Amino acid sequence: MSIQTVKPCPCGGEDLETCCGRFIHGAEQPQTPEQLMRSRYTAYALAEEPYLRATWDAATCPQEALIDPGIKWVGLEVRAAQEEGNDGTVEFIARAKVGGRARSLHETSRFVRRDGRWWYVDGDFTA
Repeated sequence: MSIQTVKPCPCGGEDLETCCGRFIHGAEQPQTPEQLMRSRYTAYALAEEPYLRATWDAATCPQEALIDPGIKWVGLEVRAAQEEGNDGTVEFIARAKVGGRARSLHETSRFVRRDGRWWYVDGDFTA
């Protein structure tokens, strides 16, 4: 009998593999902008840059590195999520530690659905 260890998902879900891991590892595609945003946050927390690039609209994805090893992501709060046709937005606050100091990122991200798949486009930051 094997004992399976449950690892909490960085996005706040109970189990990484049944929450965002299924998207990051390619078993499923996110079905909503919120699922995509949560899985992208998790990818940042786990330094999964290939997933970030694979889910970022090619027209807006930067060429430089997306993962900053000096940032430790420590929490996520989704404030609002909406979907209208093929467009979606998610407002969230992501908490991090940078050089041992607490920081937060408040963003409203924009998503677009093409050919049945959601893509991150860009976001507006709130001060």
